[in-house]
Amino acid sequence: MVPANGRAGGPAEERPVRTLSALVANKPGVLARIAQVFARRAYNIESLVVSPAQDGVYSRMTIGASGDPHGLDQIIKGVNKLVDVIHCFDHTFDRAVVQELALVKIACASDQRTEALQVCDHFDCSTEDLTEQSMILKCTGSSEKVDALLGMLNKFGIVEMVRTGKVVMARGGEVT
Repeated sequence: MVPANGRAGGPAEERPVRTLSALVANKPGVLARIAQVFARRAYNIESLVVSPAQDGVYSRMTIGASGDPHGLDQIIKGVNKLVDVIHCFDHTFDRAVVQELALVKIACASDQRTEALQVCDHFDCSTEDLTEQSMILKCTGSSEKVDALLGMLNKFGIVEMVRTGKVVMARGGEVT
């Protein structure tokens, strides 16, 4: 059974998810080498978002990972030692903008549509698709907001769900 937060692997209290960002060379094999550093320290990558940076030469990675909190410093040092890594930072406790995107398809007959749209409005979601039998909602916000939305949508029946995982950007003059 998958917990309410949509992630398998035990309660969040036991293994808090840390949010890291890395600026890396946009080359084949970089992701595999970074994943190996996490695997060696028995850290689980909970979410991973990778996209080209503004110049296309580099990629920005946002990694949600859980494991022994004492091993995280060693992981960051190990990732920073890799040739194709410019820098890697832990943003878990930083002042940063952290967002997720979720697309959720719910079973929704016409007699439930008003209630489903009220939930959608409360969470500031948009409807991306609407049929006689289902709706696809798009929600952006914190992981907690997405988790709360999923809890409310369970009564309609979640048919499918896709989450991006966290993306992070440091505020002000701080480096992401």
